[in-house]
Amino acid sequence: MKVIIVLLVLALVQIVSAENAPKIYDIPLKDIDGKATSLKPYQGKVVLVVNVASQCGNTPQYKGLEAIFAKYKEKGLVVAGFPCNDFGAQEPGSNDEIKEFCTKKYSVTFPVFDKVHVKGAEQHPLYKELSGKESPFPGDVKWNFGKFLIGKDGKIIKRFEPGVKPESPEVVKAIEEALK
Repeated sequence: MKVIIVLLVLALVQIVSAENAPKIYDIPLKDIDGKATSLKPYQGKVVLVVNVASQCGNTPQYKGLEAIFAKYKEKGLVVAGFPCNDFGAQEPGSNDEIKEFCTKKYSVTFPVFDKVHVKGAEQHPLYKELSGKESPFPGDVKWNFGKFLIGKDGKIIKRFEPGVKPESPEVVKAIEEALK
């Protein structure tokens, strides 16, 4: 009888956990090659989501993003780049041009996704989740290279404004704490 009760409790816990699982993993995305995907492959990892652009004063942050990804990927960090042309038309290229730029200029190996809108009427659902009124860090993304840190549990745990470099002590500290 105890075994049946334990099994029922475990089943109930799984059902409740599934219902409370962050929807961030279920938001439909496309990778840089146009293939349908989501953040689901990164469930259980720490994810640093960054809106990127190739013609911005912050573009050199690609170097820091790649360095931080290389340093922590074996410990469970994923950097996820989302090209965006919402600020000063600083990402005008096609996905193929963006991919070529990232790999040739900055040797990017972290996942880069399809170009999205991070604000306005066409805001992508991912960014509605990250910056919307239900987010722990609500408010419009201010410029290219805004960063959101998502914990292993899929919850948004930190937000860094565009001028904060990926290798800055505050970002590194937050990543290291999230990886524990």
